[in-house]
Amino acid sequence: MGTNLPILRSVLYMPANNQRALAKLAVLDCDAVIFDLEDSVAPDAKPDAREQLRDFFKEPKNTSAVRAIRINGVDTPWFTEDLMAARACSPDAIVIPKISSSAALALVEDALAETDAPSAIKLWAMIETAAGVLNVADIAAYARLENARLQSLILGTNDLFKEVALTGDHVREIVHPWLMQIILAAKAHGVAVIDGVFNNFRDLDGFDLECANGANMGFDGKTLIHPTQIDGANRHFAPGAEAVADAQKIVDAFGLADNADKGVISLDGKMVERLHLEQAQTLLARQAVIDARMKGEDEI
Repeated sequence: MGTNLPILRSVLYMPANNQRALAKLAVLDCDAVIFDLEDSVAPDAKPDAREQLRDFFKEPKNTSAVRAIRINGVDTPWFTEDLMAARACSPDAIVIPKISSSAALALVEDALAETDAPSAIKLWAMIETAAGVLNVADIAAYARLENARLQSLILGTNDLFKEVALTGDHVREIVHPWLMQIILAAKAHGVAVIDGVFNNFRDLDGFDLECANGANMGFDGKTLIHPTQIDGANRHFAPGAEAVADAQKIVDAFGLADNADKGVISLDGKMVERLHLEQAQTLLARQAVIDARMKGEDEI
């Protein structure tokens, strides 16, 4: 995960027109919230949802979480009004669903440029179509363009499985090659990559297993449908205590005067290279951001 990217262990979807949920955001410990104008808002309710979201963003920020707005897709009749509403709110990120090629990202970039949107507003692209998976390397590579806003890829498992007509209890095992393709594209081009949702929010054991699986695969975090899932995601997508201790050992060892010019050292019976030092430094930096957030401090 790029060192300039936000910590996104727990990314909670929240309907933009759910006033009760918006009011409770202040007490939730999620790393990010996606205010949804797409699937969770019925077509007739979308105009009111946009206005409610504008009003909400006018109020003082009531959360330390990264704030993103998911708009409707570029090929829908609600795209333009959603994008303008999101632009007016000036969130940290705008989430674009069903991205199937980099051309869709370019369209959004151009539209934001026409409104002189602040460069601080980033784009999160949802990979949830067969074409999106096939073209994910090209989509992620868009982040390499000068001044590109693309910051994260988000896996949309429900829509992806629906389009490909996958059903059953072991679908995730079947699509592991697809998931790794998405993860590799994100890592290659320096963007965050967030796992899809776990639909049964009452099955916390099943959720824990899927979080552990996603973290082991290399996802940076997980999208959530219910606040009860926040704690599990925060635990699984944070470095463990043993990993932090091992990383600190590596940093301390290379910090010794005798090791200052060495490319490889022996530590606890293992050969440790400078690439391991870089990994250790990245892990410790990530943990430092998490610790600061837990203390209520700004990200460092």
